Amino acid sequence: QVQLVESGGGLVQAGGSLRLSCAASGDTFCISVMGWYRQAPGKEREMVAVTSGGSTYYLDSVKGRFTISGDFDKNTVYLQMNSLKPEDTAVYYCNAGGSCPGTDYWGKGTLVTVSS
Repeated sequence: QVQLVESGGGLVQAGGSLRLSCAASGDTFCISVMGWYRQAPGKEREMVAVTSGGSTYYLDSVKGRFTISGDFDKNTVYLQMNSLKPEDTAVYYCNAGGSCPGTDYWGKGTLVTVSS
């Protein structure tokens, strides 16, 4: 089993910045991809950014504002969020995946609220 613990959420004004962190512990040897997803009230969960170390992918609406970075030796992933907008308000979830069967883990989420 793998446990993911997120931190860094909070309340920020539009235009501000936040940095989310996620640390994985437990049976982490199969983890090869880590990322961030978010779910706003009344909406489906969506991918925000993922990284495999060598490759990164971003939701179009966050490109140029958010930066994901990962340290797979430490099984941690970060999401630097700049120029935040009210529409970025959501619960942000950390995800860890890999090639081993069943490697798909989720954190409990951290709330990001951007006020206008």
